[in-house]
Amino acid sequence: AAESINKNHTSPSYLKGVELPHTVRATTDPAEALSDATFIVHAVPVQFSRKFLQSVRQYIGDEIPVICTSKGIETGSLSMMSDILQEELGDKRDYAYLSGPSFAREIATGMVTAVVVASYSDNLANLVVDLFSCDTFRVFTSRDVVGVEVGGATKNVIAIAAGIVEGLGLGTNAIAGLVTRGCLEMQTLAKALGSNPATLMGLSGVGDTFGTCFGPLSRNRQLGMRLGQGEHIDDILATSTEVAEGYATSLVLVEFLKKKLPKSFRMDLKYPILFGVAEILSGDRTPSDGMKDLMNLPLRMETYDVYDLNDLDSSTRSAPTAGRSSLSEILFNHLMKFA
Repeated sequence: AAESINKNHTSPSYLKGVELPHTVRATTDPAEALSDATFIVHAVPVQFSRKFLQSVRQYIGDEIPVICTSKGIETGSLSMMSDILQEELGDKRDYAYLSGPSFAREIATGMVTAVVVASYSDNLANLVVDLFSCDTFRVFTSRDVVGVEVGGATKNVIAIAAGIVEGLGLGTNAIAGLVTRGCLEMQTLAKALGSNPATLMGLSGVGDTFGTCFGPLSRNRQLGMRLGQGEHIDDILATSTEVAEGYATSLVLVEFLKKKLPKSFRMDLKYPILFGVAEILSGDRTPSDGMKDLMNLPLRMETYDVYDLNDLDSSTRSAPTAGRSSLSEILFNHLMKFA
């Protein structure tokens, strides 16, 4: 692969038919690639990242910043990439996490793309903007590393679910409804981990989810479609040439929810899509049964938030019509309790 990239400026396995810039050079020697690097971009799938980092860390300078594009949760440790990188490369350097709807082929062929970079270092985030931004690639910044990572991990699981619905032939209404409810589960998880729920309304959350759930290039959506059409997961994995990270993430995410979040009665009712996909992938439920169970869940309010009108001061709700405050005033006064 390295020889083909250096001689022909093409990859024999990925992005076939796309000519890479002549300034791009490939090597299998970590010392040659990393020893004098100014920035390092880490794009190794999450499940292989720790072992890879252990094999190359002696070649990486102590303060060289790392820009990570890997998304997911590690099996066993239940760690996200922000944990893995610091555990293996230390906390002396700055890290940034690039996420958003960004299919490689579209980027490589110059199609317009917008992403977000999250970092605890404003300086590194701004450097990443300068490094990557161009006429066809726009980079926004965020300080919410946890929120961006949650979006990057869970969107793959939701994409598998969307693919299953499409494979079952249930129509556009069903897919749209499932993706919307999946985004709520993503937002609920992020909030439980201390993230700003608004982050999940951005590029790393709903943006990446929409691209992965509806884009024809999505590996996770394709995996779900094949499941919905009746193929067995072992056959799908055996014939896939690229990693669908949602498979491993789906299985470990349920364990993550059970162990990392506060104990909750019937957590599967709060995250029915995330739990349901894991059960389908592990063979404990068929795709069609999974959809039936989703449709038979208890009926309830669509969303919950701190400004639930049921929690408003009773004196406000019972005020005479003539003297009643406007809804905006009621909400403002209620929100001030949480300021």
